[in-house]
Amino acid sequence: MSPEGEIDKLAATNGWVVDALYASASAFVRDMCESLPISAIDGASRPQWLADHLKGDGQAVLKAGIPKLCPTWTKTLEEAVSGDYEVWLSNGDYEVSSETKLGEESIKPGTYRIKGDLENCYWERLTRSGEIIDNNFASAAREITVTVRASDGLFRSEGCEGVWKPVR
Repeated sequence: MSPEGEIDKLAATNGWVVDALYASASAFVRDMCESLPISAIDGASRPQWLADHLKGDGQAVLKAGIPKLCPTWTKTLEEAVSGDYEVWLSNGDYEVSSETKLGEESIKPGTYRIKGDLENCYWERLTRSGEIIDNNFASAAREITVTVRASDGLFRSEGCEGVWKPVR
């Protein structure tokens, strides 16, 4: 039996259901395998992107399928399942939290940097009640670094073309 057949049989035996967009469990896994190499372009780290697909039976299907169809991405899957991965952020509002919250817009305390041709990039750190702690508007910059503190309530970014990544 082919690896695809094994995955489809396992899914049928366990009653795993994938999105109706896919004809089979193996088609879902194959799509994830083909999408992972370019997924980081969408503003999320690869494990972060994959974690968005672990809902419902997706986690069981991917845990069974990725090692068989694209073993190169097994470590990425392990990171996504564990929640221990680098989170990249684009523009938006993020609640400050020490834990990664799947499906929620949150940011861990730490130092973040965005790089590129940054024009009209605004960021702010706010209290839980919405008062501005610190902010900045850059009309033109190549790089911006911000430290989000555990005591902050919210981090907001507007007009910043690029991705905020943790500074190591």
